[in-house]
Amino acid sequence: MSKVHVSATVNGEDAEFLCAPRQSLLEVLRDVLNLTGTKEGCNDGNCGACAVIVDGVLVNACCVLGVEIEGGRVETVEGLARDGELHPLQRAFLEHTGMQCGFCTPGFLMSSKALLECNRAPDEDQIRHWLAGNLCRCTGYDKIVRAVQAAARELEGAP
Repeated sequence: MSKVHVSATVNGEDAEFLCAPRQSLLEVLRDVLNLTGTKEGCNDGNCGACAVIVDGVLVNACCVLGVEIEGGRVETVEGLARDGELHPLQRAFLEHTGMQCGFCTPGFLMSSKALLECNRAPDEDQIRHWLAGNLCRCTGYDKIVRAVQAAARELEGAP
């Protein structure tokens, strides 16, 4: 099967790669672009471990084909930190122990970023609703919710 040439912006950088027409974005990120922060959990869109932002929309990378991002913008967990500084969400997850094993954390971070981009001050119910597509077997979600609340306050400039 012939491969397709794809050009996109990934984490603010121009990227060009070849991928099979049926290769998922998850496979492209991990196996072609070596961006292994995005995790493969269920590989059918049910766990959120592979959540990334494509053209401003939160998606499960296992459910998107790599060829579909032609000309698009992809944000992964590797793109959160800037100039050696953690994103407020990353700091909040650390400070509030919003992760344990860490496997689901990249998906939670990207889902939380997408939430805070469209709702700068979500309440607890809104956070829980938005993160319902992300599964975690370790934390019980309360610490994750507290971390998102703290990051929202920081992004809004509140103490």
